[in-house]
Amino acid sequence: MLLLTCVSVFAPTAFADSRANILVVGDSLSAGFGLNLEDTWVALMQARLDSKGYGYRMVNASISGDTTGNGLRRLPRAIDLHQPEIVIIELGANDGLRGLPVEVMQQNLAEMIRTAKAGGARVVLAGMLMPPNYGDEYTKSFAAAFPALARKFDVPLIPFFLDGIALNPSLLQADGLHPTAEAQPLLLETVWTTLEPELRKQSAAIPAGTGQAVAAH
Repeated sequence: MLLLTCVSVFAPTAFADSRANILVVGDSLSAGFGLNLEDTWVALMQARLDSKGYGYRMVNASISGDTTGNGLRRLPRAIDLHQPEIVIIELGANDGLRGLPVEVMQQNLAEMIRTAKAGGARVVLAGMLMPPNYGDEYTKSFAAAFPALARKFDVPLIPFFLDGIALNPSLLQADGLHPTAEAQPLLLETVWTTLEPELRKQSAAIPAGTGQAVAAH
């Protein structure tokens, strides 16, 4: 049930202070439950950013077991501390697994988006789905909450964070919930598909000579 707690912030390099931060606020799916931190999709994303020449530092503020309520409570401090340029919100799975009201989850995520935007960050929202045993009404309303939020706040949406993984037992740990190390590159590609266009927009908006790294294509 996504219970353990893990917060990781990738250690800065010599030029880290000059890089803008991408803050990941998620649960165990991003905290790396059962994995070595270097194998997580967040660590793989840092390697991808570096290899592409994007001048960003990944900051992983994900905590296993977190609900959207928990994420909302700790987001303001995380924004104050890290001053992110982009916030990736990957929460909601624990709300669903606990059968919490979809309306409350949606309200929490909405307030998280508002908070991130008020702090000057752009938001990428990760969509989630629930298995059918939670009932047709609940699963449909849960699934619909994420695209509704993306439309309302005009933020990019990762349609389903666990796409290609959730129904593949070979890519899940023994608990049937958490992705394996072998699944992390798939998570990377799923996030990258939505994140990279945002990075390209920002690179195009940076005036020449400012010192911000621009992607090499």
